[in-house]
Parts: sequence; structure tokens; C-alpha cells
Amino acid sequence: MIMNKFVVALLSASLAVAAVAKAELLIKSGEKFVFLGDSITQAGKSKPGGYVNLVDHALAANGVKIEAIGAGISGHKSNQMLARLEKDVLSKSPQWMTLSCGVNDVWHGANGVSIEDYKKNITSIVEQAQTANIKVILLTATMIGEDQENPNNQKLIPYNEFLRTLAKEKNCLLADLNADMQDAVKKANTPGKNALTGDGVHMAFSGDAMMASSILKALGLDATAIAKAQDAWLDLPNTTSLKVDAPFSQREMLQFGKIAADRNTTPQKILDEEFKKLLESLKK
Repeated sequence: MIMNKFVVALLSASLAVAAVAKAELLIKSGEKFVFLGDSITQAGKSKPGGYVNLVDHALAANGVKIEAIGAGISGHKSNQMLARLEKDVLSKSPQWMTLSCGVNDVWHGANGVSIEDYKKNITSIVEQAQTANIKVILLTATMIGEDQENPNNQKLIPYNEFLRTLAKEKNCLLADLNADMQDAVKKANTPGKNALTGDGVHMAFSGDAMMASSILKALGLDATAIAKAQDAWLDLPNTTSLKVDAPFSQREMLQFGKIAADRNTTPQKILDEEFKKLLESLKK
């Protein structure tokens, strides 16, 4: 998927959200930062353009070099994150932790986690982290489908309301991803199409950029710093792709395959390389 108006609109919306008075940057170079979560967080670290990597890159672009540790596991809910907190977070002795949890607690339905148990699990995670002198940033759960009126998103409301309340009670930073995502979806105005996700839940680059921008704002980056980071993100390699549908005869394909074998590569890699050369020539 190539860069499109959704990404541009999202970056502009994120910048508008970040347009606040200059604040003190809370995180310092050399600090360790664990990102605890589910599949969205797992992809946030594994994808070059995932939100974990975007936060890391943004801080580096502003002179702050951290150690970013991904602790996302696909399908995990609050009870499972609590069970692995020691192994995946506390044992790493980080200075910072984000907690992204709630989507699967609701989305999994009968196999999910009730609001009562969710409150207990999240509170325990926060208290244990704070006892270990870890600064916690609570992330409200992102949308389950880019339609706020659907049943899952309605069910998610009290989970996110609890996170907002807990952040105040426990003096945690808060990145209100759900509110920012709803705002970005409205601004994108693409009925029937996903603007921030690939499947309604898991983030496309635009969604990861939205998440990262919200976290950066919580960390104290001002509008200028976030704009600098967002501009740098556009040059990150391997964050999007374009597949070329090139028709060949069977003989041509055999010949192309032989050329690729002689070069110890593949036809697709040759096409990719030639496309990059073409793009550079068009820029001149």
C-alpha cells in the first residue's frame, strides 16, 4: 500500500492534537522503555512502521535515545498480561512502560474479561509497576472496527472510562488513543473503508502514526518536536509497498527466471530494484 491521503490526513490530525504549549520532555536518553500489550503492540515492534518503532525513531530524531522493548503477544488479555508482568516487564528493570490492553478483553466475547476482573487486573499491573519505580503510561484501548456505534465499541466504553479514572487516581500519564482514533476516523471521512487499520483492529501505518503521536504528546513532546518526528517517519524504509502486476508469456517468464537465477536472486527482487531506479530517475 502506497502513501495516500489517509496517512497525510492522519499526520495532520495528530499534529493538531499535539498543538499544545511547550512542555518538559519527561523521558531521558539511556532509559529503558517496555511496551506491554497484545497483537497491536506485537506488530508495533515487529513492523518497521509499527508504533513502538515510530516512538523510538521520533525520540531519536529529537535527541533522546532509548532502549525500546516490545512486550506484545497476539490475543493477550489483561489476565495474561498480569501473569507475565514479572517476566516481560519487571525483570527488565525499565524506567517506563506503556500498557495497551482492552481490545481482546472485549473482542473475545464470552472468552474475554469482564469489566470487574479487568479493573482488578489493570490495577494490579499498575501498582506492581509503580512499586518497581516504573513510570506507567496508560493507553486507552483503540477501536474494534472503525465504527463507534457497533456493539463492541459500545461495550469498550466503560473499559476506557476506567483507564481514564485510574490514570488520575494512580498519577499515571495517559495517551487517550481511543479518543484520538475516533477523531481521526471522523476527519478521514471514508464511510465503508478503513482509514487507520487493515482489518478494523490492527493498525496500518496511519494508525501506528496516530498511536505514536499520542504517546509522544503524553511524554511531553511539543507540536514542533512531533512535527519533526512525523516528517522523519515519511523516510523510514519498508513501511509500505507497491506490487507490480506485470504480464508475461510463459516463455518470457522462463527467460526471466533464468536471468534471476544467474544473478542469484528472484524475479520479484529484480522488479523491485528496477522500480526503485525508475523512481529515482523520475525525481530528476
